[in-house]
Amino acid sequence: MQSPLHHNPAPGDDAIRQALARAVAALTGGHPITAGDVRPLPQKGIAHRHYHLGGTDGWLARVPRLSQFALAAGDNLTYQAACFARAAASGHTPRLHHVLPPSAALPMGALVIDAIAGEALKPTRDMAAVAVCLAQVHGLPMPAPPARPPLADHSDPVAGTMAFIEDQARHIDAAVPMPEVRRALAEELAWARRFADRVAGQAQPRALVLSDTHPGNFLRAADGKAWFVDLEKALYGAPAVDLAHASLFTSTTWDIAAHGVLDRDAVMAFYGAYLAAVPAERAAALRPWLNDMRRLTWLRTTTWSCKWAATRSAAAANGDADETADAAERTLRAHIAERLRNFTAPATVARCRAEWLDSDPLDLARA
Repeated sequence: MQSPLHHNPAPGDDAIRQALARAVAALTGGHPITAGDVRPLPQKGIAHRHYHLGGTDGWLARVPRLSQFALAAGDNLTYQAACFARAAASGHTPRLHHVLPPSAALPMGALVIDAIAGEALKPTRDMAAVAVCLAQVHGLPMPAPPARPPLADHSDPVAGTMAFIEDQARHIDAAVPMPEVRRALAEELAWARRFADRVAGQAQPRALVLSDTHPGNFLRAADGKAWFVDLEKALYGAPAVDLAHASLFTSTTWDIAAHGVLDRDAVMAFYGAYLAAVPAERAAALRPWLNDMRRLTWLRTTTWSCKWAATRSAAAANGDADETADAAERTLRAHIAERLRNFTAPATVARCRAEWLDSDPLDLARA
């Protein structure tokens, strides 16, 4: 999750569908496809729209509306294309077929990828499948450093995460009116700085990671297999962050369709399933990092919500509201705002912190 920093105004849906139909016809050597064959999927996020391309061999168009890494249109396409290409060998992500360059009708271009048939995950049912999916992606060979761009390469995942947290934490006072929550976040920030100092220079396992691994970014196929379908933020970093972000309360309650609350036993079972699915040597190397990286990931997510709330409030005060949003998007934005307010609610903060502050804290090394 990152703030939407680079946004191009989107043309109307009809213009997008016509442009996609023309592009697909060109890609398939004049295969007859019309705008009527290009069917929009229900909107799940504000960063992309997706269109099923009828008359093709199971293709889906992924049309960016903004870059969450603040990349220009061409750079954003290049980054996302690399994400899909690098992860495809896992067998748990859609394959990339074509890249459509930016144009008047597609200001940020589009990707043509596999359409995955599936349904929303149920976190209380499907986390073992998520564990297998992540294990397969994390098990892909790491390329040599010169071959890792354009994907980001976090050689020190703790320092990289702390850079996000420090930037986002500047917005806590503006976003959080409750003094008890501000105190709790100040305590967590102090802990995070001590942790970062303590582990500076220590290597933890790294891999191709997916970053935004909340359950809403997965689909469950009919055979129970979990597919990860939103690859715009893949990078080389810490698998422990993917595991945390997949299973924290703030993640499993984020998406409307893939909503669920994991109790302590379910969290332990998820981590246990992942550790059983990776080589024993990798599991042993990961165990010492799991608890602290989970805590750090929660702070990253919670301070992100503070930055989002503060910047959205400032934009609204300046009259910068998006007047082009339709009813579905307004509903989605309202849901996002509600969830982010919940992230800093006293009960949510206390619930999440109990994992490490309770008299019997969660011990993921024993999963």
